[in-house]
Amino acid sequence: MKVTEHLKNAKGKTLFSFEIVPPQKGQNIQELYNNIDPLMEFNPPFIDVTTSREEYIYLPKEKGLLEKKVTRMRPGTVGICASLKYKYNVDAIPHVLCGGFTKEETEYVLVDCHYLGLDNVMALRGDARKDQQYFKASDGGNNYASDLVKQISDLNKGKYLHEIIETPYKANFCIGVAGYPEKHFESPSLATDLKRLKEKVDAGADYVVTQMFFDNKRYFEFVKKAREIGIDVPIIPGIKPLAVQRHLQILPQIFRLDLPEELVEAVEGCKNNKEVRQVGIEWAIQQSKELVEGGVPVLHYYSMGKSSNIKAIAKELF
Repeated sequence: MKVTEHLKNAKGKTLFSFEIVPPQKGQNIQELYNNIDPLMEFNPPFIDVTTSREEYIYLPKEKGLLEKKVTRMRPGTVGICASLKYKYNVDAIPHVLCGGFTKEETEYVLVDCHYLGLDNVMALRGDARKDQQYFKASDGGNNYASDLVKQISDLNKGKYLHEIIETPYKANFCIGVAGYPEKHFESPSLATDLKRLKEKVDAGADYVVTQMFFDNKRYFEFVKKAREIGIDVPIIPGIKPLAVQRHLQILPQIFRLDLPEELVEAVEGCKNNKEVRQVGIEWAIQQSKELVEGGVPVLHYYSMGKSSNIKAIAKELF
């Protein structure tokens, strides 16, 4: 079922969902199941599964030479989505990236998703590779998320890359995209960033999931400004509970976001990460309650593969 259909069927009730990260190569998927199992009691209608882009590694050869090879540390997104769909009877949403994929490779991924009965995809540009200062599309790949959305939207119409196929068996993906309440760090202004979001919606995006934020005012202001420029699709808030002390440095550095001073002081007053984790849970509970009061369609949690803190939050809300 499409995300938009889940929202319609909820009739204004706030739903619960979360995002997971595929295990690294060589790990057992059972560990992933062990972290998902405790959250299923809250009846998530859908679960997001992230995708990692390519990385370069250097393998030693004779005479001290190195051979450059491409690898993906966390493959298996589509396979995991299929397993979640049939194991838990839940809609699983694969993340599809511009970075690291040609348009042809993207088309093949989408065809696989269609055959597996996956009704939703999250279309993202993705980050720059670790060896790049700025994002650069792969040769033959999509440059922007709006281009990727258009490719998916075209596929829904039976328009493939090199041909139009007249068939009643067209894909019918519900397309999600990312939004940034504190703007994408590469954008010169929030107004410009909202214009880019509008382009994604105009290209065919059906809903938006925001990057994490810790001040709800940022989300509500973002939604208000989005509506003012004609973005009328659902905007789902993304929430991540703080879990360790170093999140105070890592999250602002990686995601270019602000942490409320009250939260910073509470974390700095903790003696260990166990206390930090509890502060993060309590902050996310209050944040979530306020968002529910504000009528948000879904509370979407970034679990990063761990479920104990997400469960503690959800128990207070669902």
